Amino acid sequence: MGDIAKGVLGGAWTLLVGWILPTALNLTVFILAVAPSLRDLGPFDRLPDSSGLPTGAALVTGALLLGLVANACQNALYRLLEGYLLWPARAFEASCRRSLNRKQALEGRLSLLRLERRERENGPLAPADAQQLARLLADPHLARAAARDQRRTAVQRALLQEQFARFPIADDQVAPTRLGNAIRRFEEYGWDRYRLDTQLMWNELTGCAPDQIRRQTELARASVDFFVALLAGHVLVAATAVLALFGNHPDRWRLGTVLVVLAALVPVWYRSAVTATDEWAAAVRALVNTGRKPLAASLGLALPDTLAAERDMWSMVSRLSRIPYHERASALDQYRTDPTVIPP
Repeated sequence: MGDIAKGVLGGAWTLLVGWILPTALNLTVFILAVAPSLRDLGPFDRLPDSSGLPTGAALVTGALLLGLVANACQNALYRLLEGYLLWPARAFEASCRRSLNRKQALEGRLSLLRLERRERENGPLAPADAQQLARLLADPHLARAAARDQRRTAVQRALLQEQFARFPIADDQVAPTRLGNAIRRFEEYGWDRYRLDTQLMWNELTGCAPDQIRRQTELARASVDFFVALLAGHVLVAATAVLALFGNHPDRWRLGTVLVVLAALVPVWYRSAVTATDEWAAAVRALVNTGRKPLAASLGLALPDTLAAERDMWSMVSRLSRIPYHERASALDQYRTDPTVIPP
């Protein structure tokens, strides 16, 4: 009973922090700054006054209901911010090219820093490394960036590696937006390392992983949810503020201030969401690394002795879950455990 209560409270906490709290903040801004100018517009003429109990009750009720709605719509909201939903084909392709160029530029700058440091510390480079360094310095953009990077501190250079780590490893997995790339990097982690398709096997993996690791993943995602919900709410409040400007008695100074502040905060919350994915990525990495063995056991499989064999096994498991059964799936029999043996 205690475990059930703990699970319910844990799920409620992530919902509260990730969606209801930012919805309450946005609703407060709407009621105090925008709603008074909307009361002369048809559907909004019954909005409560900005003082007293009705507003408090409306705030709590509205935040709860709208937070639940936002939570239910989170997949569509994430896909929109990641660049997968409602993006025209040309805009999608152009944004993917820009993201790939940004990734390759960061990779080139990091390679330059690494080769130059190796040359300073160890003397002349090997012929292959020397050719790579000359090729990189031949790019005028990289050469200018390298000159600036040399003046950076060690901490500032480490931030370049942090930015590069927010891209997926495979170039064909690059997404059109920063948030899309930051999320895609840990979506492909299991496949890149172990050939385990975590997107396909997510429910099985989280169902078998240690409770602490699974809880860390939920809490890390709640931080990203908070900024995503705050950003989306700001956009909606700004849209209602624009609508209020066409009312009969708009408070233009107050509405203008709201629009400016919200417009300035939207990119801040977006960057905060991208940064918050670092903890989410670390939690998913731990989930994959520690959850593989219990997942294999729950599927009646035993992890092979070598990493290459394990990659083959997870590749077949992922394929078996993704496509209809084929006779070739019998190759998975070599990894099955004896069902008559009771696991320790």
